[in-house]
Amino acid sequence: MTKFLLAVHVIAAILAIGPVAVAASMFPPAARQALATGPGTDALGTPRLLHRICRVYAVVGVVVPVFGFATASEMGVLGSPWLIVSIALTALAALVLAAVILPAQTALLEGDGGDSGTEADAGGARNPTARLAMATGLFNLLWAAVTVLMIVRPGSTTGA
Repeated sequence: MTKFLLAVHVIAAILAIGPVAVAASMFPPAARQALATGPGTDALGTPRLLHRICRVYAVVGVVVPVFGFATASEMGVLGSPWLIVSIALTALAALVLAAVILPAQTALLEGDGGDSGTEADAGGARNPTARLAMATGLFNLLWAAVTVLMIVRPGSTTGA
């Protein structure tokens, strides 16, 4: 049963988190380009599609921790430090996605994101697409750290 749970967990991570990571990374430059073309065009088609991918796969991604917990329980490693750190990083990644990335994408698509230039404005604030790109980079870095922890599992004695 452990191998089945682990297989579903890994496949779900690849198929759910992968598309979010890629689509979220593609969104800022696509939005920047679309916003630069100006109103009256349908240039937002690509950013809208990327946002939809992020939203849909974020919901599908709930399967990853569900099967992760089931696998960890089956393996008897729920109290392992590497797993606890992985859970915390996963929760932080989910928070960044839900509280920063998706709302920022929505704001840009609805025209509430500010100007599309790459320079700082008069108040010194950075462009919203640059802030979004930074948040997306953080999201991807968190998932990379979780992946490394899942593979290396420092201190693990399971032999799996």
